[in-house]
Amino acid sequence: MYSSPHIVGDVMTRVVATVERGAEFKDIVRALHEHRVSALPVVDRSGRVVGVVSEADLLPKEEFRDSDPDRDTQLRRLTDLAKAGSVTAGELMTSPALTVREDTTLAQAARAMARAKVKRLPVVDGEDRLVGIVSRVDLLKVFLRPDEEIAEEVRREVVAYLFPEPASAVRVAVEDGIVKLSGRVRDASLVSVAERLVRAVEGVVDVRFALDVPDAAR
Repeated sequence: MYSSPHIVGDVMTRVVATVERGAEFKDIVRALHEHRVSALPVVDRSGRVVGVVSEADLLPKEEFRDSDPDRDTQLRRLTDLAKAGSVTAGELMTSPALTVREDTTLAQAARAMARAKVKRLPVVDGEDRLVGIVSRVDLLKVFLRPDEEIAEEVRREVVAYLFPEPASAVRVAVEDGIVKLSGRVRDASLVSVAERLVRAVEGVVDVRFALDVPDAAR
C-alpha cells in the first residue's frame, strides 16, 4: 500500500571526517574543531569503523587535570579516569561503534539514536567500511517534504484505499505538514485507522479531522 519509506542512504552525508587509531589527542581536538562536529568515526587502514571518539571522550582529561578524585569517584568513574590518562583515538574511543546501513529506515535510525543517546551514526557497508554518516538533523529532513507531495501521498495511499468514492467524499489539505481530512465518510470505525495510516506518512507533523459521519454509522 505505502510508498517506500525514506532510508538513511537518502539523507546521509557521504564525505566524512575520520581519524585512525593512532591519532593523538590534539589532532582529534583539531579535527573536531575544523569540521565542526562533536564526534568522529575511528577507522582502520581498510576503512572499517572500529569505534567513535567524541567530545565526551576527551573532556575527562580537562575535568581531572588539576583534581585528585576521592575513592568513591574513582570507583564510579573508572572509565572516565582511564580516558583522562589516554592520548590516542584507539585509547579514547567508544568501541564497538553503533552503526547503521544505507538501507536502514529513518525511523529505525531515529530509534537507535534515541536508545544510545547519540547525535550521529556512522553508516557502513556489508563489510563495515564507512560510506557516510547520518545525524539527527539529517533525519529531520523528511519534514521538509512539500505539502502538496504529502497531500498527494495521503490521497493515493490512504483516502483512496479507505474511503473510495462515491460512498465517501473525503478531501485532503496539508499546511506546514499538518494534514486535515474533511468531508463525508460512511464508516466511523475507519477514522481511527485513517489517523494511524496518515501519521505513518513521512513528513506528517499532525492529523486533524472535520468529517461528517451519518448517524447510522456512529
